[in-house]
Amino acid sequence: MADEFILTQAGLEELKAELRELRTTGRTDIAEKIKEAKSFGDLSENSEYDEAKSDQGKLEARIAEIEYMLQHVRIVDEDTLSTETVHVGSKVVIRDEEFKENLEYRIVGFPQADPMKNKISDESPVGKALLGHKIGDTVEAETPTGFVKFKILEISK
Repeated sequence: MADEFILTQAGLEELKAELRELRTTGRTDIAEKIKEAKSFGDLSENSEYDEAKSDQGKLEARIAEIEYMLQHVRIVDEDTLSTETVHVGSKVVIRDEEFKENLEYRIVGFPQADPMKNKISDESPVGKALLGHKIGDTVEAETPTGFVKFKILEISK
C-alpha cells in the first residue's frame, strides 16, 4: 500500500462512515450469516458456512485497509487550493482532442476515486497527466487503449 493517502475532508468523512458501518452493521450481519449457516449442520460440506466465512474475511480485510488508510492520510484543504493549476481537489473540464467532447472530472486521492461519479484518482493515467498543468495546456495520458490528448478548458474548486 502507499505511504500516504490524499483525501479531501469529504473523502475522509466518507471513509470514516464506511468504517463505522463495517464495524457495526457489517460485522453483525456476517455474524448472523455464520450463525445461520452453522445451524445447517456438518460444516465440512456446508457451502453457506464457507461463503459466510469468506465474506467475513473480505469484511475484515476492508476494515484493516481503511484503518491503514486513516493512519496514513493527508487531508487537502480545498479552501486554500488555487485554480491556477490542477491538483488533488480540483474540478477540471477537459476536451478530448480525438473525439472533440468535453469531460468534467474531480481529481481525488485514490481512496475517493469513483469514475462513475466523474471522480478520478490522482494516480490514474488521466489524473496523473493533468496534475500541475494550467488552463490552455494540452496533456497526453497513456491509457490502456493508447495515448489520449486532452486540452484543459477550466479549473475550479
